[in-house]
Amino acid sequence: MTVPAAPGLPYQRARLTLALLAFAQFIVAVDYNIVYVALPDIGVELGFTSQSIQWVVSAYAVAFGGLLLLGGRASDRLGARRVFSVALLVYGLSSLAGGLASTPGVLVTARTVQGIGGALLFPAILKLINTIYEEGTERTQALAVWSVAASGGLAAGALLGGLLTDWFGWESVFFVNVPLTAVALLGVSRLLPADPPRAHGLKGFDLPGALIATAGVALVVFGLASGSEVGWTAARTTSSIIVGAVLLAGFVLVELRTRDPLAPPRLFRQRTLVIAMLAVLLLVGSLAGEYYLFTTYLQNVLDFSPLQAGLAFLPLTVISMVGGAAAVTLLTRYGLRTTMAAGLFVGGVGIAAVTAGVSVDGSYPALLPGLVLWGIGGGVAFTAVFVAASAGVAPAEQGVANALASTFQQIGTALGLAVIVAVVTARPHGPASLDATATGVVDALRVGGWVSAAICAAGTVVALALARTPRPAGQPAAQPAGQPASAPGEPADPQHQPV
Repeated sequence: MTVPAAPGLPYQRARLTLALLAFAQFIVAVDYNIVYVALPDIGVELGFTSQSIQWVVSAYAVAFGGLLLLGGRASDRLGARRVFSVALLVYGLSSLAGGLASTPGVLVTARTVQGIGGALLFPAILKLINTIYEEGTERTQALAVWSVAASGGLAAGALLGGLLTDWFGWESVFFVNVPLTAVALLGVSRLLPADPPRAHGLKGFDLPGALIATAGVALVVFGLASGSEVGWTAARTTSSIIVGAVLLAGFVLVELRTRDPLAPPRLFRQRTLVIAMLAVLLLVGSLAGEYYLFTTYLQNVLDFSPLQAGLAFLPLTVISMVGGAAAVTLLTRYGLRTTMAAGLFVGGVGIAAVTAGVSVDGSYPALLPGLVLWGIGGGVAFTAVFVAASAGVAPAEQGVANALASTFQQIGTALGLAVIVAVVTARPHGPASLDATATGVVDALRVGGWVSAAICAAGTVVALALARTPRPAGQPAAQPAGQPASAPGEPADPQHQPV
């Protein structure tokens, strides 16, 4: 894969800068998967119940999803390099606290703070990529490297989680982040360009919007995460989702009346950004559900150990990395609409093929053809979605634009997992039943798999709503020197017409 140059930076420094940003994304991605394999040991040693252990994962997800918009706007207002540095520090210290935790409350609190660090770090990384590298081929190449790092982190997380837990205990899955964040911090002053002067800083910052959006998204994610624990009709689940939805509706009203809104309403008039938000929600919704189904099948039906299950994910994630790298060529040759739709379609076909390969007396090799298609399609689609989210957005709003897409990514993960778990647990004799049978488990997993494939197919339809591009995505129209690809709220090309 070609490593892009960056205007104003020597080529070697541009490569090292992108390596630093990709490494930071790798850290976030590793932590997404690394905890899962350690959950049984954590539950036993710290005294979690079988219902409460999920909050080791969900506490991170709620904080991460709820604070992404705030993190994105902070990068725009305070400077992406500054927020990047603070986020790494928060991430490292909270990981250290997690490894030292001796009670469930301390660990869940540490995971919540870790989620805050992730919510600051994720949009800062994308803001830096989208402002350092020019829109077009250079930015597409940089985002492809970012996507490959994310896929590599997911693979490493699944594998490291098993290895570290077996060799050093569950604490090591948290301690490993400490040296990683320290290394990343060392490169900040040497590689990242200084933040531009702060014209406003926190003056005029949309604090009401930030608080309402954070509470609204966090409550929706919390409610979706609670459904599988206490039931979908329980007061905690329904009240969280309803109140969260009301707050998000209130957030829209506040943004329409605020002089300097957290999420400028004009961004929602950019067709490419809106479609990217919907597409990523459906893409990760299908993937989150299918990850759950795949893991359940490996361990409950094929009797894989946690370490074997982690290794079984390697082909999928390596192929996803190949798909992310291939997205550069596809985007340049065929444009956003075709590439995104094709990635989602191929990913959905792959999930359907994996589902067809699931059986009581099945085998892992029977799943490999579907895994190949799933990995390639998912890798291509994920890169294309975030290229779309940044396209035509002014540099001063790159942080919040990518935070919007990332927020929909987190909601999609929670929603997709909630839907698939609900489908699976509703089946008789399924994995959640006291009278579970092998046939019942496989039947439940297959139904969930078809639903997951259908969600991905819906994403294909959404991607086809993009306007056709009259030129390849990698060949942007010339811009006067020193000007952004488009003025705030104005379309850069026919892709960015109002919805």
